[in-house]
Amino acid sequence: MECGMKEEMVLLEKEISNLPSGSITEKKINGGTYYYHRWYEGGKRKEKYVSGEDAKVISEQIKHRKELERRLKDLEKQTGKHQENEFSLQILTGEELRRFVDPVLHLKRRECFSQLDRYIHNECDGRIAVLFGLRRTGKTTLIRQEILSLDEKDFKMAAFIHIAPSDKLSDLTKDLRKLSSLGYLYIFIDEITFLEDFIESSAFLADIYASSGMKIVLSGTDSLGFVFAEDDQLYDRCIMIHTTYIPYREFSYTLGLEGIDTYIRYGGTMSISGVNYNNTSPFSDIRRTDDYIDTAIAKNIQHSLRFYQDEGHFHLLYDLYEKNELTNAINRVVEDINHRFTVEVLTRDFKSNDLALSRRNLMNDRINPSLVLAEIDDEVVAKRISDILEIKNKEFQSVKVSSEHAEEIKEYLKLLDLIYEIPVKNASAPEKNTKRIVITQPGLRYAQSDALIESLLDDSMFKDLSVIEKDYIINRIRGEIKGRMMEDIVLLETALAYPGKEVFVLQFPVGEFDMVVFDREALDCEIFEIKHSDKTDKKQYRHIIDEEKCSLTEFQYGRIKGRYVIYRGPDTLVDRVQYVNVESYLKNIRRG
Repeated sequence: MECGMKEEMVLLEKEISNLPSGSITEKKINGGTYYYHRWYEGGKRKEKYVSGEDAKVISEQIKHRKELERRLKDLEKQTGKHQENEFSLQILTGEELRRFVDPVLHLKRRECFSQLDRYIHNECDGRIAVLFGLRRTGKTTLIRQEILSLDEKDFKMAAFIHIAPSDKLSDLTKDLRKLSSLGYLYIFIDEITFLEDFIESSAFLADIYASSGMKIVLSGTDSLGFVFAEDDQLYDRCIMIHTTYIPYREFSYTLGLEGIDTYIRYGGTMSISGVNYNNTSPFSDIRRTDDYIDTAIAKNIQHSLRFYQDEGHFHLLYDLYEKNELTNAINRVVEDINHRFTVEVLTRDFKSNDLALSRRNLMNDRINPSLVLAEIDDEVVAKRISDILEIKNKEFQSVKVSSEHAEEIKEYLKLLDLIYEIPVKNASAPEKNTKRIVITQPGLRYAQSDALIESLLDDSMFKDLSVIEKDYIINRIRGEIKGRMMEDIVLLETALAYPGKEVFVLQFPVGEFDMVVFDREALDCEIFEIKHSDKTDKKQYRHIIDEEKCSLTEFQYGRIKGRYVIYRGPDTLVDRVQYVNVESYLKNIRRG
């Protein structure tokens, strides 16, 4: 009975830590109603404006948190006398631990599991292992799966420690001494970044315990804290195992889901209703997406900065932090990256590629012929939509973020593995070389871009359009967004798979190669077009067979040893150009 209670307490504390605290306050100003979320953090009262819809959601979450806290308090009272005789922290061993890990027995393992497994089963070298990644990327599940992999003898020497926000480092050191004296060799510590002095005091875990033979695995929500710790206290004392980035191959295999469009819409976390996992994706709508950015990204950065070097690492961001505007600023930077992406896609790609075909199909429909698209000019529409989005973007800039602030925030987003930069080279004018920012969680990018698209329906431009015209324009934009995102996904996964090669976009005065893979050692390259289509069409590969473009490419990057179109159809050969199915390509590519 008591074992089950302790196990429930661990799960309750974890769930409580992911729910908002505080209260929702309502204010009447000039006839309008405004809602504010208020809470205490680090002894300071914090306040944030929220919409009426978000206020309802947060109120329900706060209510649920209080119910869980009451349940936890009841359990603490019931088990308190036994805790005094055992450990200071919530520690699971033996049968309690078995019941905690058994529920993940049927789940598929992430690819980084092999790194964790090698650490546990190889000879001890005095280092600890750190599971480092954003929320909902499977860190705790990986720990439970690793515990399950232990044989019976080693399982008896394993302990799982869940750190609660109220726990102290002194309690952890006391319990580790006791575990060591009892012969425990495998220690898994979850949510260790809740300890306020962890970053600047973490070396003892390696120097005292790992060096004496213990295998210690750490994980925590505030993954940026681990980056700071690795650079300082844990330098050369840890193995970093990253979980944030989930490539298509792993998404498909682990979650039991197929399809590049599914990955575009929901990829990025281990939470979606699939065969092997059964949770709601945090990117299923814009409210959940914004909540994920607030809690998994903005909170992550701020918590780590607050407890590192007496808040001295905030640098230019300290003023925003003091004014309680840093969360909004971080959110703005992520939104702005995606906003620029959306506008760029519209101005670059939303052209009259298939308008004529759509117009003809509607006019010639035998059942319901229509002339509604006859007056639509895609390029004019693209310019108008871009203008609308720029205006809307400025309307919602509640926090002014300078370019210096944005660059510092971007550096932290890179450290969190959330963004990656792909070079965009200009074949004729190298001084015009740029970079393309890829969001490594595609579901997050798609949700924010799609919310911008939906907002267009409120504009007067759409008021007099028929439902068919509206549907056509919105679906055309969504199609272009998916096409550009598919390009980014292929570029990112290829760059990570071939760290010894250069992967980039190559632009010409007219047209571009969507991807070039240049092998500087072999002095050869492969050129690619990437198309969100399941049909073959000569227009798709016209650039990669263009003699002038290919001649210039070979002069700069060596012999072209292959020409490819990556698309959604079956593998085939057309005019000596190899068509490759995108899902097969992404499943077969391996990260280097």
